[in-house]
Amino acid sequence: MKHPHRHAPLPPADEAFYHRAFPYYAELSALTEIRKKPGFGAPLHSGIGGHSLLYLNNVRRDRTAGYPTLVLGGENPIPNGVGISVNAHYRNANWVAADGPDFLWRGALGQGEPVTRDGYHRTQDAAKQAGLLDGIDFHPDLFRDKPAFMSDRDFMYEISIATDYAARFGRDIFRLRIPLDRARMAAVVDYLNALNAPYRDGRKIFKWRVLNNNCVHVAHNALAAAGIWAPWPTGEFFLTAAFNFPVPKNEFVDLALRTNDFPITDPHALAKDKAARDALETFGTLPTAPGALACTESALSGTDLYDTKKLRVIFYDNPFWGPYRPTLARILREPRYGELRANFRHFETLYLAAPGAPANVHTAIARDAARLKSLIAALDHHPAMQVETTL
Repeated sequence: MKHPHRHAPLPPADEAFYHRAFPYYAELSALTEIRKKPGFGAPLHSGIGGHSLLYLNNVRRDRTAGYPTLVLGGENPIPNGVGISVNAHYRNANWVAADGPDFLWRGALGQGEPVTRDGYHRTQDAAKQAGLLDGIDFHPDLFRDKPAFMSDRDFMYEISIATDYAARFGRDIFRLRIPLDRARMAAVVDYLNALNAPYRDGRKIFKWRVLNNNCVHVAHNALAAAGIWAPWPTGEFFLTAAFNFPVPKNEFVDLALRTNDFPITDPHALAKDKAARDALETFGTLPTAPGALACTESALSGTDLYDTKKLRVIFYDNPFWGPYRPTLARILREPRYGELRANFRHFETLYLAAPGAPANVHTAIARDAARLKSLIAALDHHPAMQVETTL
């Protein structure tokens, strides 16, 4: 990934602190296109719109269900969750879930291990053993290009790798992590399980549509169930949807702004934002709060299986004067969007300067400000902070 500015993932000590502070969190990711090199496995090329994944921490897949079903987990400070992926391949599901952040991004590869043919096979074997596609049927037309020597099941895992699991095998990523609490994560889980229900029961056949039912619709609306923003309608008339539909890179930017820059202290902005008012009423929360952090990561190195040079993922935006490009550059440049301490300091200043607000807003801000004060005190005694201040 070549970009003049970027935020790296949190260092290990800060990552451990984050999981203790925010055991429930969601992570929306925009992934670039994928270009598989010919001569090994199925040749795969995706569009430059990219792909979207939604990681949910402290949520697990019910492996006894025989079909993608989510269960809310406990407040485990160790990263353990599922990655939700939507794919045009599926016939009887809207989404599937990959277990754990490591497998979602690196498959069966160890930290720092390059992508090799052996690692590629090991990752597919691990996905089969985990039953990642158990209960899932693909649309029959997809099997027209299946090699004669390959079983249908093997082909399903072959054309899903680097999209539904092991996503960094051939893609660069932009990730935006947002803290939730148990109640809001439960709402996300309930929404996603209900979304798959009619396909599981055979009442509907899933048909992916780029304009009005794509991978971003699911991630967006799952976060809407948690009160982050308004839902995005699906199934709109295609000419209407063509003028305004969600794409992965736009969503990354929009979510970074929504969770960091929404004017929570402006009563007029809150009055005009129904989603924010509903979140206050339902969950007692605001869409903007400490801990929403961005990072970028490049496709895994050392591969002769994927072309990872100049991977593209476009904005749905005017290329000359549209706002998304400069906004992305600002998000990836300013420390408060990607560094834990800078993010905390920004919100500390924001809360100190907060003017009078309606009672429910004031209660939410006061609660978040008190919790932030406690988090900053804990972070001040964190080993990483002690090292940083002695340099």
